Amino acid sequence: MATSARPRLPELRLSVQYPGGKEGGPTRTQVRRWMRAACSVPAEVTVRFVGTEEGQTLNRDYRSKDYATNVLSFPYESGARICGDLVLCLPVIEREAKEQDKPAEAHYAHMVVHGMLHLQGYDHETGKDDAERMEALEREILADLGYPDPYA
Repeated sequence: MATSARPRLPELRLSVQYPGGKEGGPTRTQVRRWMRAACSVPAEVTVRFVGTEEGQTLNRDYRSKDYATNVLSFPYESGARICGDLVLCLPVIEREAKEQDKPAEAHYAHMVVHGMLHLQGYDHETGKDDAERMEALEREILADLGYPDPYA
């Protein structure tokens, strides 16, 4: 009897939180799919979709920037195993999608992939080469998921 040659996916322990409700936000199934596409090692991640006030508070307290941003990454462990939190601000992502004339789903996918790469040590703020490497990987992952180039 032949067996499937499908590669085994790494373990992903995922918690998705919607403290203000998930109206307009992605489903847990979508978040899991996007995270799996962006991570090839075992991971334990909490993804929290927040409103503007919580997003601004966290950005101010942890990055000294007093405004709500689209995604914040809090890595606790990286390497052979990833452990961390992602915080995504629903109103910011919705507004950006509208301003950039792109489907909200595609922008959510991009922000989850972007955050997951940060949890794995990628950083677009340390230099042009690092930013280009991270953006190229984001484009590749999103294309594999069926989404257009987020930087086009």
